[in-house]
Amino acid sequence: MGLNLARKIIGKHLVKGEMVAKKEIAIKIDQTLTQDSTGTMAYLQFEALGIDKVKTKKSVAYIDHNILQTGPENADDHLYIQTVAKKHGIYFSKPGNGICHQVHLERFGVPGQTILGSDSHTPTGGGIGMLAIGAGGLDVAVAMAGGEYYITMPEIVKVNLKGTLKPWVSAKDVILELLRRLSVKGGVSKIFEYCGEGVKNLTVPERATITNMGAELGATTSIFPSDERTYEFLKAQGREEDFSELKSDEDAEYDECVEIDLSELEPLAACPHSPDNVVKISELKNTKVNQIAIGSCTNSSYVDLMKAAKILEGKTINENVSLVIAPGSKQVLTMLAQNGALASLVSSGARILECGCGPCIGMGQSPCTNGVSLRTFNRNFEGRSGTVSAKVYIVSPEVAAASAITGCITEPKELGESFKIDIPKKFLINDNLVVSPAKDGENVDIVRGPNIKPFPIAKPLNNTVEGKVLTKVVDNITTDHIMPSNAKLLPFRSNIPYLSQYCLTPCDKEFPEKAKQNKGGFIVGGVNYGQGSSREHAALVPLYLGIKAVLAKSFARIHMANLINNGIMPLTFEKPEDYDEIDVMDELIIENAEEQVESGMVKVKNVTKNKEYIMILNITDRQKQMIKLGGLLNMIKQD
Repeated sequence: MGLNLARKIIGKHLVKGEMVAKKEIAIKIDQTLTQDSTGTMAYLQFEALGIDKVKTKKSVAYIDHNILQTGPENADDHLYIQTVAKKHGIYFSKPGNGICHQVHLERFGVPGQTILGSDSHTPTGGGIGMLAIGAGGLDVAVAMAGGEYYITMPEIVKVNLKGTLKPWVSAKDVILELLRRLSVKGGVSKIFEYCGEGVKNLTVPERATITNMGAELGATTSIFPSDERTYEFLKAQGREEDFSELKSDEDAEYDECVEIDLSELEPLAACPHSPDNVVKISELKNTKVNQIAIGSCTNSSYVDLMKAAKILEGKTINENVSLVIAPGSKQVLTMLAQNGALASLVSSGARILECGCGPCIGMGQSPCTNGVSLRTFNRNFEGRSGTVSAKVYIVSPEVAAASAITGCITEPKELGESFKIDIPKKFLINDNLVVSPAKDGENVDIVRGPNIKPFPIAKPLNNTVEGKVLTKVVDNITTDHIMPSNAKLLPFRSNIPYLSQYCLTPCDKEFPEKAKQNKGGFIVGGVNYGQGSSREHAALVPLYLGIKAVLAKSFARIHMANLINNGIMPLTFEKPEDYDEIDVMDELIIENAEEQVESGMVKVKNVTKNKEYIMILNITDRQKQMIKLGGLLNMIKQD
C-alpha cells in the first residue's frame, strides 16, 4: 500500500525508531520558531547546552506576545532575545513585524520541511505542507542544538473534504465542525491530513486557519498537500523556489477517516468556555454583543481582514460594540493601508491594534464585567480574555464583522450578497524588521536584564517520593490555569520565582503557599490535564515549588512532555474512580520509585486513608531514564 503525506515527511526525517503507531520515534528538525512568551526560557536553556551556533536550516525568534511595555521587563527580555539570536545564528523578527505563525507562513515556511515551535499553534505551517509541531521550549532548544525531536508515532487521520464552501461559510467553520464532532481531546496522538477534491477549493490562508486550530483538537499536527494553491501563495510571496509538490499516494493507508462535505456547512460558533462547545450561528441569533476582536494567528491574514473591511465598508459599528482589529503581520497592515481597506476599517469605528497576539493571550482589550465578546481567535477558556466573568465566542471574520454592525450575533447572509477576496498576485515584500544573525557571533555580547532569573533544574529521583496532595482539580484544566499568562504576568516569563506566586491560583488561591509550607508535594487532576498552550512554565513553576508528580485521569500531549522534560512524573489512574477517593492534604508515598518507574506501573500509597492506587506511567524507556536523572537537561549533560 502507498504512503500518506505525513508518513512520507516523517520517513524522510526519521532518525530513530520505526513508523509504528504509539512507538517512540526521533525526527530531524529543519526549522524552529520561538515567541517571546516562551522564547526567553528556550534561549536560556539553549545557552545551557553550550552550543555556539544553531544547527537547523533556519531558526527564527519572534516578538509578538509581550509587546505591551508598561515597565522595563518586556523590553529587557526582547533585548536579551535579540542579542542571543544575533550571537547564535537565529533570525530575529522585531516587535511590529507580526505574529510568528502568520509571518512564518508568509516568509519562511517550506513545504516538506519539519518545524518545531515553542508555541502550540506551530501546526499553522501545515497549511503549506510542512510537518509543523508545537513543543516545550527545552525540546526546541535541543532541536536548535542539532538534537532530534522525540515523539510517539501518531496515528494518521484522513479528513476527506468534498465540495465547496457556500457563500458566507469560511475555513473557520471547517475546523469548528471537526471540534464539534471530535472534542478538544479527540485528536490526541493523531495527525490530521486533509485530502479530497475539496482541498483544491481552499487557499493557503484558509488551510492555515484549519491547521492552526487543529491544536484545539489536541492533535500532534495537521497538514495539507502542497499543490497548485501552495505554489500560487509562495509565488505571490516571491518564494516560488521554495515550492515542491507534495501529496499522498493514491492508495495511501490511514488509521481513521473523517468526511466533511464543505457544501453542507453553516456558519458556526464555539460557545463559552471551550473550543468544542460548537453550535450554529442561527441558534445564537440576536445574542447581544459588547466586544468584537478580529485577528490572532488563526484569522489575521490579508484575505481575512479584507473580508472584514469589505463588510464594514461605508458602515458604522453598533454604538454598544467595541471593535478591535489586529493585523497578523506588517505585510498585511501595509497592504491594507495602501489599498484603502484600512481606511474602511477605521471609518467604521474599528480600533487598530499592533501586529501581534494582543487580546488572544489576554494582553489588553479585556471585555467588560459579564460582557459578551466575539473573537476570531482559537481559544475561549474561562478567564483567558482577562475577564473571568466574560462570555467569549469563537467565530469567523465574516460573522464577527457582521455582528459588529448589528450589535448582536448575526448570520452574514443577512447583509446580502456575498463576495470573493482573491489571493493577491503579488504580496508586498519588506523584511526590514527581520534582523539577520551575525556572521561572527563571538563578538556579540548578550544583554541580560535584572528580570532574568535562573530556571530550576530537577534533581535525580529519590527512591522514596512522598508529600501531601496540595490541590485537586477538575477535567480540562489548561496551562492558563496552571500558570496564568495575563498582561500583568507575561512580563515575568523569565522570572520563575515571581511566577510561582500565581501557580494554579485560578483553581486554588492557596496553592503556592501550601506548596511552600509543605516543601512541595503532589497535584491531582482530571481528564486532559494541561490542555492548551505549549508554555513550559506550567511545568517549570511546579518544579520550582517542589511538585514531584501529577496524578491525573489523562494528560494533554505537550504538557505531559514538558513534565517529563523537567523530571516530574505524569501518572495516570489505572482506575479513574480512584480520583474520587483522594482529598487535598492526603499524605501520599511512592516507595522503590526507581524500580517502579522502570516497570511503568507505580503504586501510590495514601497513608492518610490507608489505601493504594495503581498508576500508569505510560512513557518510553528513554523518558523513564529522564525521570530518574531529573529531566532532559541532566540527561544531556550526562551523555
